[in-house]
Amino acid sequence: MSTRHVLLGLLASGPGHGYDLKRRHDERFPQARPLAYGQVYTTLQRLVRDGLAAVEGTDSDGGPERTTYRATPDGEAELARWAAEVAPPAPFVANEIFAKVVVAILSGGDPAAYLRAQRAAHMARMRELTAVKTAPGADLASVLSADYALNHLDADLRWMTTTADRLTHLTAEVDTA
Repeated sequence: MSTRHVLLGLLASGPGHGYDLKRRHDERFPQARPLAYGQVYTTLQRLVRDGLAAVEGTDSDGGPERTTYRATPDGEAELARWAAEVAPPAPFVANEIFAKVVVAILSGGDPAAYLRAQRAAHMARMRELTAVKTAPGADLASVLSADYALNHLDADLRWMTTTADRLTHLTAEVDTA
């Protein structure tokens, strides 16, 4: 996910200061990795440098001074371009689970045991996400984020089942290569 574009998107809904933008990010993308304050402020500085955002003003309201930012017309155009751009499917299919299965074979480990342990970890995460999406009062953003992650975890589980069924053949191929 592009932090730069997400912050521009948040600014498109109205000006904000770094603390506010971080809070809005964490609310809008509840299952995403929370943004660090340093990342927010560094990204805002780059957006200003690149002419995509501008400082609207500063205020303190009796607390620390806060700089308010707004998207510029160039920033709005950049955001529209990015939002309309189709995200390409991953050109290379490499994942850590597959790499660990192959390494287990190469090192004399137990790839089947690894797959069982990984399956258990995936199932535990799926239970957590199901609790998030079925919690009373769960907001739609949390439900949709959980659904997205659940679908990916489900695909991983199906892949693990297929791989476990093919371990004998995979082991033979890895050992002869």
